[in-house]
Amino acid sequence: MNKVLRNPYAYVLFVVPAMALYLTFYIVPMLNSLKYAVTSWNGINEATFNGLDNFVKAFHDEKFWIAFKNNIYFVLFSVFVQIPVIIFFSILISGAKRFLGFYKTTVFLPSVLSTAIIGVIWQFIYHPDAGLVNQLLRVVGLESWTHGWLGEEGYSMLAILVTNGWQWTGFYIVLVLAAIFAIPKEMQEAGEMDGAIGWRKARYITIPLIRPVILVVMMLSITGAMKALDIVFIMTKGGPFGSSEVMATYMYKQAYSMSLFGYANAISVIIFLFTVVLTVIFHFLTRRTEEVDY
Repeated sequence: MNKVLRNPYAYVLFVVPAMALYLTFYIVPMLNSLKYAVTSWNGINEATFNGLDNFVKAFHDEKFWIAFKNNIYFVLFSVFVQIPVIIFFSILISGAKRFLGFYKTTVFLPSVLSTAIIGVIWQFIYHPDAGLVNQLLRVVGLESWTHGWLGEEGYSMLAILVTNGWQWTGFYIVLVLAAIFAIPKEMQEAGEMDGAIGWRKARYITIPLIRPVILVVMMLSITGAMKALDIVFIMTKGGPFGSSEVMATYMYKQAYSMSLFGYANAISVIIFLFTVVLTVIFHFLTRRTEEVDY
């Protein structure tokens, strides 16, 4: 085995298949997207070069900016609502003395289900008449709080954010739990001897020690928010009146409903660039924070 590993051709043999897949399914489609982003193309006829017209059109497109704003809502909800919930329940579950496996399986279960199933389930939950949400509000005497959650412009996006958070929170909880259980027991016991008990222990010991994993979860949440497509398309198709449209669904409609494939590719490039910018800003801020803490 050692003799094989000393052979440079062995490394090539292992790397080439992975690189071939990476080039075929990532680099080549991305280059094609860049190519068609500067063209006028309906998907059938020959594409004609139009420079930056598609990008100019996007920046002057009111519907695109509504979709952009909704993606920002996705990111903000992920960072400022979903992450605190993930940390809270992770710490809560990690302190369980019994049925730990049951709790972990229960919170992870929504992540196993397909987005199509979750979208249909939550459509029933949000139903104006027979839905669980409105039924519960009526039972507790809050009839005035009932809404057609997916059919009203002011609430459709919120309903989708809650559904998306419900689907993926459990997956991230399992990641954070793995980090919590990896903390040495000696360190936890030393903290308890110094008076760090309960939420004081979480604040001064657990959270600082699992911070790298929390940052990874935040990054995954941000990138996932930028790629949101299926849950929106299944639950509202971007409606009502485009109020829950995100950039990915708007891109899809421009391509497959309007046959504006050049414009759709330009939107995909904008999504990619904006995701890169967010990622760079996130790394910069977290790096600066770590240097200050150090």
